[in-house]
Amino acid sequence: MTRVLITGAAGMLGRDLTHVLGGRGLHVNAVTRHGLDITDADAVRAAVAGHDVVVNAAAWTDVDGAETEEAAATRVNGEGPRVLAEACAGSGAVLIQVSTDYVFPGDATEPYRHDAPTAPVNAYGRGKLAGEQAVTELLPERGYVVRTAWLYGAHGRNFVATMLKLAAQRDTVEVVDDQRGQPTWTVALSQQIADLAEAALAGRAPAGVYHGTASGTGTWFDLARAAFELTGLDPERVRPTTSEKFVRPARRPSYSVLAHERWAEAGVAVQPHWREQLAEALKVMADEERTRA
Repeated sequence: MTRVLITGAAGMLGRDLTHVLGGRGLHVNAVTRHGLDITDADAVRAAVAGHDVVVNAAAWTDVDGAETEEAAATRVNGEGPRVLAEACAGSGAVLIQVSTDYVFPGDATEPYRHDAPTAPVNAYGRGKLAGEQAVTELLPERGYVVRTAWLYGAHGRNFVATMLKLAAQRDTVEVVDDQRGQPTWTVALSQQIADLAEAALAGRAPAGVYHGTASGTGTWFDLARAAFELTGLDPERVRPTTSEKFVRPARRPSYSVLAHERWAEAGVAVQPHWREQLAEALKVMADEERTRA
């Protein structure tokens, strides 16, 4: 039986990865940051041993916090993947590294290809890019980088959940309409990563970088309005504004649309349109909320 190690398994994406991969009949070993420090080389070598695939969902995810603690963030997001890649190089395992659109500057006018020049505009992006480079350099034939963006899901804090919470507290909400991207459900991404793992083990998927985001594009304003509409709320309660109204410590790319051309090389389907994903995700998120109540 194929053995899969998932790091960062307690996170929003990690929990869905564990569920999706486990549902495919694979032997899944899911470890949290408390169970495995991915920067500890000895611990990582021991954890990786005996696994066919490693999916690294462990990360420093505090984008704004990385601006003041860049060394600490890069240790997790840059050095951690290097340690994992070294362990996989020694054991023969495939490594799938989850990365981000923030490796790009966000000034494009058409979707970024997987081989487009990188130029991060914040500390978080610089650390994640270091992690990408380590994986592709150390595992040229078994290293995979899946860049994603604008994630939301049932198991963590995220934009969609925040909007629905604010809907219960305010008559109107202001949301930026000058940042464009691809809202992506963690379950849809997990399914695509599972497909990639299977294709990699079968020798069908070329190693390297892939873009794991939803089809279609929209702004945060579009996403908020869709979330209101799909939950029976009046979308007119969502009002557009600009990024200047919500200044953050870390600069955000204004254009985070990623191209999906490489999936065809691996024989893996692109993800559904973001509105289709959102409709399904809201049902799951509502079920999860009822379960917790």
